[in-house]
Amino acid sequence: MKKILFLLCIPYLGLTQQLSTEYIFYDGNNREYIIYIPQTYSPSVSTPLLFAFHGGSGFASDFMNYEADFRSVSDTAGFILVYPQALADPNDGYSTNWIHKEPTNHNDILFVETLINTISSSYNVDIDRIYACGYSLGGMFTYDLACQLNSRISAVASVAGGAFIGAFNNCNLTHPTAVLTINGTIDGTHPYSGLNGVYFSVSEINNFWATNNNTDINPIIAQIANINTSDGSTVERYSWQNGDGCVSVEELKIINGDHDWPSPLSFWANQDINANIEVWSFVSKYGMMGLIGCNSLNILNIDIVNYRRLEKIVDLLGKEAKQKAHQILLYIYDDGTVEKKIIYK
Repeated sequence: MKKILFLLCIPYLGLTQQLSTEYIFYDGNNREYIIYIPQTYSPSVSTPLLFAFHGGSGFASDFMNYEADFRSVSDTAGFILVYPQALADPNDGYSTNWIHKEPTNHNDILFVETLINTISSSYNVDIDRIYACGYSLGGMFTYDLACQLNSRISAVASVAGGAFIGAFNNCNLTHPTAVLTINGTIDGTHPYSGLNGVYFSVSEINNFWATNNNTDINPIIAQIANINTSDGSTVERYSWQNGDGCVSVEELKIINGDHDWPSPLSFWANQDINANIEVWSFVSKYGMMGLIGCNSLNILNIDIVNYRRLEKIVDLLGKEAKQKAHQILLYIYDDGTVEKKIIYK
C-alpha cells in the first residue's frame, strides 16, 4: 500500500510550554497525537523524546490528563513529550488498540517511526535518547517497539503490560536495551503469573530482557518504603545489573497491586511510588549504546549508586523543591535512581 504523509503543525516559536494536538495523514488515515514542548526547550539543544502510549480502548487525552501526566516532569527534566492516539480496530468492536486483532495488515510500528521522523524535522530531537512507555496494551506495545524498532528506541518502560506468547519471536536487538516493568501481583487483566497459551508471566518477560542484555543472573532486591499504608499494597524493586553497555533490567513489583498506574494522587492504585517519575528516572539514563557514561566509568561489575550525584529534589507532583523536614520528597540522582525520603529534625 502506498504511504502518503501529510503534516499539519504549528512551529515552536517561544520559550514557554506548548501543548498541542497535531495530525499526520499516514497510510490512508488521519492520525492524531498530542505533543508537549517543555518550557526549557531550546532549538539549539538536542532534546530527549518520550512517547507515552495509552491502554486498549483508551484515548491519548484521557491518558495524559487522568493517568500519566508527565508534563511537570517534562518541564523539570527537559524532554519532549508525545501521546499518540491509536486507531479503532474493526476486529475488536472498534476499540482503539495499538495491536489489532487478526486478520489485519495494521502496523503501528511504522506509524511511530513516521512520528519520530516528523517530530525530528520540527524540533531538535536527541536521536540517541528516544524512549517509549505505555500502560496495559500500550505497555505491551512498547515491547514491540523495543524489538521491531530497536534502531530508533533507546529504552522502554511497561506499566501493567503483559506480553503475548510469541511476542519476542521477531525481536531484533541492535543495541543494549534497558527495560523497566511495573506490574501488580493481582492484576486481573494481564495476570502476573501469565495465562497459559496467551500471556507470558512477568518473570518470563524480565528473564527475556535480562538474558538478551547479558545482565547478572540474580537481581538485587530492595524494599520500597511503604509510605502509604492504606493503599493495600507494597513495592519491591528487582534490578538485574551489569548488562552490556552497563544496562539494567528492572521490575517494580506491586504486591497486591492490580491493573493500575501507580501514583500518590491515585485513589485506587499503589501510592508508594509515582510511575511518572520512576519511568523517566529509569529510561533517561540510557542512550543507544547503553548507560550514558558507561565507557567513562570503565567498569561493569560495580554498583553505580556509589558514584551518583544529587541532581534535584522534587515533590510528589514532580515539581522542584527544597529539602524540608517532615515532608515526603523525591531525591533524583544523576544515574537515574530515585529515593523517597522524609527528613526528621
